[in-house]
Amino acid sequence: MFELNSAGAPPCEMSMYIGGQWVKGSSANRIEVENPSNEACLGTVPEGTVPEAIEALEAARRAQSSWRSLPAQSRASYVNKLADAVAADKQRLAHIVCLEQGKPLDQALGEIGATEGFLRYAAENARRIEGDIVPSDNADEEIWIRNVPRGVVVGLTAWNYPSALVARKLGPALVAGNSFVLLSHENTPFSGLALAELAESVGLPSGVFNVLTGYGRTVGKALVESELSDLVTMTGSTRAGKEIYASGADQLKVLRLELGGKAPFIVMDDANIDAAVAAAVTARYTNCGQVCTCNERMYLHQRIADEFLEKFVLASKALRIGDPLMSPDLGPKISALEVDKVQKMVAAAEAAGDTFLLKGGPLNEGEFEKGHWYAPTVVEAANNNSPLICSEVFAPVVPALRVDSFEQALAFANDSDYGLSAYVFTQDIRRMMSLSKQLNFGEIYFNRANGEQFQGFHTGWKQSGLGGEDGKYGFEGYMKKQTSYINWA
Repeated sequence: MFELNSAGAPPCEMSMYIGGQWVKGSSANRIEVENPSNEACLGTVPEGTVPEAIEALEAARRAQSSWRSLPAQSRASYVNKLADAVAADKQRLAHIVCLEQGKPLDQALGEIGATEGFLRYAAENARRIEGDIVPSDNADEEIWIRNVPRGVVVGLTAWNYPSALVARKLGPALVAGNSFVLLSHENTPFSGLALAELAESVGLPSGVFNVLTGYGRTVGKALVESELSDLVTMTGSTRAGKEIYASGADQLKVLRLELGGKAPFIVMDDANIDAAVAAAVTARYTNCGQVCTCNERMYLHQRIADEFLEKFVLASKALRIGDPLMSPDLGPKISALEVDKVQKMVAAAEAAGDTFLLKGGPLNEGEFEKGHWYAPTVVEAANNNSPLICSEVFAPVVPALRVDSFEQALAFANDSDYGLSAYVFTQDIRRMMSLSKQLNFGEIYFNRANGEQFQGFHTGWKQSGLGGEDGKYGFEGYMKKQTSYINWA
């Protein structure tokens, strides 16, 4: 098994995993993978091409026929074995996440725990593949409606959770009877390849799980447009989701898209302020703010705004930034491109008249001379049209806006193209019930920080996506309905 270390590259250049074989690919081009904390090259992976995409889809298609014929419990047994292997190898897997993505080590260990958990929960669903028998209008006849596999599933994953996002899709897809082709994000390909190694080690049949490396504009596009793929499940930006939507149109491709978010964090005047501050800090700064469900904009009732902001700014200043391997509160951003994008947004907010309560910004001296570091930044927005209020920041930067009433907070929160997650802090059950009906978001956290559970349903509304993941409804998405009219007259 390959291993990444903080000093340099893995012992060998990694290959793609196609049809049970490790393949270098037809192109001589390689993608260098950077450690975002020091800009060192961790290693290289092949720049996959369209022929490799088709090869992986063909391998998955061949394997799927015999895979779907296995009893669901047998498929689940393989998935459980993979979960066992993840648990036994958690330190190495967390180390890989930490180095290629920049996530603090304790958070990376949490991600690997989630990777195992997604696989375990998926395996539990093997006995929950159910259908219906419906009475017919005809004599001596019944209507059978079954859930059957979709076929070949393509997984396109984001760089912010390079291991857990794979397991979130892979587990239910396999248990449902599908085969799987993964394109790992080019910034963080090693986590997906490490899972392929473990799948091979537990004897998962060849072709059932394939891992490609390369770019979405070539390999990803080929996977989406091919008639060999039956379902595309993607986690990423709204921009990328729209491109996939367009690419899949000719084939009427079935899509599940988890896209961007702009979560409002509403704090009412009756809230537990200390609990709200603690949750706001967690929900904003986990993984350096690079989470689609992050606290992206805070709406604070006038009566508590001063107290909340004073405590929130103090807590933000106290956060430790540093080497991810030392488990600080914040590691680096994923890339220089991301830092530059955030800086432009912050500059636009300043030009628009926003007030900076804490101006952190890029760090590039001393221990931070190398790497992509960004210190916490807190802004009091001039209005609900601030650039930081309207656009997804995906960084340790958060705007706050004072509101006069519950109704104003609701109106401001809903005034967004996004509809993934929202937060509400109030002790008034009437307000909770009203907001649960009126907030236009697929996922709402009342009086707590973020963090979905395996049995829930993670779904975005509006431009935050299509379909969803997790729980029984997420599992059902990896199957389709087949209706049979059984006549024995």
